Amino acid sequence: MSATNGYVLVTGGAGYVGAPLCRELTAAGRRVRVLDVLLHGQRQVADDLAGLGVEVIEGDVRDADARRRSLEGVTSIVHLAAIVGDPACSLNPEVAEAVNVQASRSLITDARAAGVERFIFASTCSNYGRMSDPSVPVSETGTLAPVSLYARHKVAVEQELLSSEPGSLVPTCLRFATVYGVAPRMRFDLTVNEFTRDIWADRELEVFGEQFWRPYIHVRDAGRGVHRVLDSSVDQVGGEVFNVGRSDQNFRKLDLSQMAQDRIGRGSVTFVHRDEDPRDYKVSFEKIADELGFDITMTVDDGIVEIAAALDQGAFPDPYSGEYRNIP
Repeated sequence: MSATNGYVLVTGGAGYVGAPLCRELTAAGRRVRVLDVLLHGQRQVADDLAGLGVEVIEGDVRDADARRRSLEGVTSIVHLAAIVGDPACSLNPEVAEAVNVQASRSLITDARAAGVERFIFASTCSNYGRMSDPSVPVSETGTLAPVSLYARHKVAVEQELLSSEPGSLVPTCLRFATVYGVAPRMRFDLTVNEFTRDIWADRELEVFGEQFWRPYIHVRDAGRGVHRVLDSSVDQVGGEVFNVGRSDQNFRKLDLSQMAQDRIGRGSVTFVHRDEDPRDYKVSFEKIADELGFDITMTVDDGIVEIAAALDQGAFPDPYSGEYRNIP
């Protein structure tokens, strides 16, 4: 079975990044299957994907039988399923370890046994942690210094994939910039989305670490990055790591809050000191641009406008509801 007519399995496919990715792949004519436990109550998201022709298996990536069923006829895997973000990981570190590390290792083993050809692992630019000089953008060969539990999990699985003996399963690791933008399974616990919501609601926005640098990417562009890797040859992407984003989309939180105020025309911001979350990194995305010709279609400024417009239109009747966060 060739990679073009087999299924693409997207674990976590009904999630924030997963749902737009599945729409992207389905629109391009790919056969898509989702394995998702619907941890955040995304029944409607899953039903909508099924309506587009996506095969949805409701199951837990930790469950061997669910993995077995989901791998039948699969030639490529995009592994998104995870307990995402340090707050969610810290809430129950044992569960986070079981999902993010142990289940990922089991999926890799099962994929090899099932003859899967491609394995795309969703990682994070948080792997770079706190850089000694964040003014110099870090490339894929830069030092990994994960600060958060979530990033340590991602580094562990990356190392497992990239250090394994070469075989029929071809791995690619994608370190995504911090994601933002409107999506079917909306999240307002992500920096750009949260800042835009609070300023739109004319609430006092408290910002800590305002001088710290982070890169950002729109949720649909994150999916487009995955799609570009799937469409690329094994020679181009096999055993490779790519930062996914664009180099001019590195911003400080100070910049983001100002951009949101400028676009929305209201809101107030207070800068506060906290000791947690010391991540500070500026990232280079030249490799994915030069080697795969990838570019974004949405900037952070575009995303702020998009989110504010969705809020204006009542797309999220209560944007402060727990359904829009990864922890209640």
